[in-house]
Order: sequence, then C-alpha cells, then structure tokens
Amino acid sequence: MRTAILADGTVTVGDRPDPVPGPTDLLVRVAGAGLNGADLLQRAGNYPAPPGVPDDQPGLEFAGEVVAMGDRVHGHEVGDRVMGIVPGAAQAELVATPADLAMAVPDDLDAAVAGAVPEVLVTAHDALFTQGSLGLGDRVLVTGAAGGVGTAAVQLAHAAGATVVASARGTERHGDLAGLGAHEVVTPDDQADAGPFDVVLELVGAPSLAGLTRSLATGARVVVIGVGGGARLELDLLHLMSARALVRGSTLRARPLADRVAATRRAGTAFAALWSRDAWHVPVADRHDLADVGIAYDRFAAGGHLGKHLLVP
Repeated sequence: MRTAILADGTVTVGDRPDPVPGPTDLLVRVAGAGLNGADLLQRAGNYPAPPGVPDDQPGLEFAGEVVAMGDRVHGHEVGDRVMGIVPGAAQAELVATPADLAMAVPDDLDAAVAGAVPEVLVTAHDALFTQGSLGLGDRVLVTGAAGGVGTAAVQLAHAAGATVVASARGTERHGDLAGLGAHEVVTPDDQADAGPFDVVLELVGAPSLAGLTRSLATGARVVVIGVGGGARLELDLLHLMSARALVRGSTLRARPLADRVAATRRAGTAFAALWSRDAWHVPVADRHDLADVGIAYDRFAAGGHLGKHLLVP
C-alpha cells in the first residue's frame, strides 16, 4: 500500500506492506485522513509514537470502508463505513484499528470528509466534558478556535448550553466561528478582557495561557491540549490560588486502549445526536491527494485556515 512516510523532518509517500488486522481489529480502506497538530510535531521529531506503532508513519484519524476483520469482531460487517482515531499510520491507503475505536459514518456524510471528524471530535469532547467538566451556563474560552479541534469545541460547547467565546487571530474567520455557535469572537490580544471564564480550552499554548490567569472565574478549569505556540511560561500562582482554579493537560494518543474506547463512545454518542438534527458542520480547509502529502503538511503548518486539511488516498 501507499502511505505517508516521515524521514529527517520531511514527509513523502512510499510503499509499505498492507496492515494485517488482529482478532479484534478492522481493516479499513481509507477514504480520507485528517491532518492534526500532532502530525507536525511528529514530523519535527517531537512527538514519538507509542510502543508498537511505526514512528515514521503518521496519521491519527481516518474514515473509510471495512474490507476485512478479525474473527473476534462483533457488530461490524465488511462494507461498513467507519471512522476513528488510531495511534498512527492512518495517512495511508489502508489502516488497521481496534473495532471498539470505530464509529459509524452517517449515510449522508461524505466518507472522505468524515476523515476530518474523529480526532477533533474525540479530543474536544474529552477535553471539554471529561477533563474540563463543562456544564450548562458555563462561560468557556476556546483559543486557537479556527483550527479543527477549535471548531469542534465551539460546536460542542454551544450545543451543551455554554456561553462560547472563540479566540482567533485571523479576523476573516470570526464570522465563520460565530456561525458555528460562538457567542463572542475575539482576537488573542482581547481574549483576557472577555472573561471571567469557567472553562478555558487552551489550544495555542504558553503565549496564550500566560495572559489568562486574571480572567479565571472562581473554580475555573483550564485544559491544555495544544502547545503549538510554545510550551513554557511564567505563571502567577497567586491568581490561580485566588480563583481556586485547576490547570490540567491532556492527550489521547498514549492513553490505555480502554480509556480511548470510553472517550470515543462518549464523543460518538454526542456526534450522532448533533448530526441527526443538522447541528454539526465539518469545516474543511483543503483536500489533498496522498501523493501531495508534503504540500498538505506545509499548507497546514502555514496556518490561517478554518477547519481541517484532508489527505485523500
């Protein structure tokens, strides 16, 4: 099969043996695979794959059609349209995944576009609700809101009855974010003045979080899941103490399978409900052939886009 391959800070396309599904796995012919910030970190050598996953085959999410399965799989059939997150190797023509991590693709959702859903959906849902305990009436700030996880988080928080403040540097994207459910859209320079916040979903990293400690409501929860802007900062602990605030970080990739299955099921249930009432949109910034994976990575890294970049084998 053809697959994206990392080497010396570059990404190209090469050939690798087809994956073989285990007894509880599905083998999926990939229709679309999204690009994520973790892919850029892995290309730079800063995000090693978990044990047992090839370090040089990137890709954390996919959608496509089941073409084979293990003999202990139940609840799936060859020909099913599924999407899901994996620890790596999804930017390829074929991917093997534990069946328990696969979510159904709705009939009226393009299979390639569905490849832009799983990582951002599960990441945002887990960060907002499991890690951040977002509830009805909370005021939530989503930084870096124009990216894939950001647009997913805006929609999820809006649907949960929270007041959503979205932060994005490119003002040309502010109207789009309002259309996805943000009640207020600000630039990073103005985000601290839009508080106080009960929940902060930090997708940018240190430069963003450093200026927010004065904007936390009592009992605020700050969840850091992105550090593309930097990972180190000087933090005023007095502000955290006075707000009785909690700061926590979270990733999905290295968690035990049972944790990832639970997070996927929670997010999948929420997605199915929102999709069924036309309350979810999948912003796609661009679609790229797998052969153009290097171009796709560079365009994604340049920023300034709304939504996801897709690789289409």
